[in-house]
Amino acid sequence: MILFLAGTSDARALAIHLQGLGYPLIATVVTESAAESLKANDLSYRVGRLTVEDMIALIQKHEMTCVVDASHPYAEEASKTAMEAARVCGIPYIRYERPKEEFVSPLITEVESYEDAAKLAQTHKGTVMLTTGSKTLEVFAKYLLRDEIRLLCRMLPNVGNMEKCDKLGIKQKDIIAIQGPFSESLNKALCEQYDVTLMITKESGKVGSVDEKITAALELEIPVILIKRPKVQYENFCTSFEKVTQLLGGFIDEKSKHEL
Repeated sequence: MILFLAGTSDARALAIHLQGLGYPLIATVVTESAAESLKANDLSYRVGRLTVEDMIALIQKHEMTCVVDASHPYAEEASKTAMEAARVCGIPYIRYERPKEEFVSPLITEVESYEDAAKLAQTHKGTVMLTTGSKTLEVFAKYLLRDEIRLLCRMLPNVGNMEKCDKLGIKQKDIIAIQGPFSESLNKALCEQYDVTLMITKESGKVGSVDEKITAALELEIPVILIKRPKVQYENFCTSFEKVTQLLGGFIDEKSKHEL
């Protein structure tokens, strides 16, 4: 049995792929909507964030033999929790992460953190389109809710996000509540419709539609602030389904040898 952290759409595709190869697993997701594809493919899953203690208990209860961490590239705490749970339980840990996309343009400025992005954007005047989701919205509201800046927030259309925007003082007219993925043409249309003069996004990768966002912005000559992925020292790092499968096979073969 495998404990599988399924934080992205491609991660959930990997979980389905592994189950199809005969690997039993329990997937963890943060929201019910993220579980829909798992449910449709008869995968066992749990909804909600897990502490180290929660993960250890789950691993021990189901006698799990491996942790596959396919959480979001920016879910740093989830990865650290999974690595610690695997270490305590003495089982292998595998990290899957979608490949990065490389962009080279004088219009792109890379920063290390959400706060760095907010501070940099604070010097801007005009319409700032924020496409980093709601989790760190407080950081951007703190720096960018200013008279000379229109903070335009693009995020998932759920009640929690709308309540958060209301609490932070973000007006309804400045919310684009929509679920991706988005084509390049839709990204361009939104930028033109709202007269965007700066975009803030994350280095999420192609599956996260970051390339369509950035390509659209660059074609319209809109500057982009790109938040780099967290620097985490992962064990057994993979960027393909094939590599994950190869490592899993090796770990299981090794375990079988020890049990003979």
